[in-house]
Amino acid sequence: MGKNPVVPFLLIMAMGVGLIFFMSLYGVDQKKEIASEGEDASQDVADFDPASFADAKCVSCHGGNLEGGGAPALAGTDLSADEMKEIIADGTDGGMPGGLVPAGDIDAMVDYILSLE
Repeated sequence: MGKNPVVPFLLIMAMGVGLIFFMSLYGVDQKKEIASEGEDASQDVADFDPASFADAKCVSCHGGNLEGGGAPALAGTDLSADEMKEIIADGTDGGMPGGLVPAGDIDAMVDYILSLE
């Protein structure tokens, strides 16, 4: 009897699915580390530039002009300042980690977002 040629492909597929599963678990854990990086940043409030911060941290999800991409638009948002402060501080269940903006700079970030059209 000959060997079944499908078996090696099934083994490779099973290993690939397992690898993807474990990599996704690792990625979920990284979300916490990314959020803690924002808390660890030792910037003075005077040095905080919301526009530069948005270019570095926000555009990857919210789009180049913060008009929306994979995440909701920030430009022209209907959220109140208090709602934005809460989201920036605590994050969302949908994927935005809290703590990206240093706590002392949240007001400056909200003012910047509200100035966008």
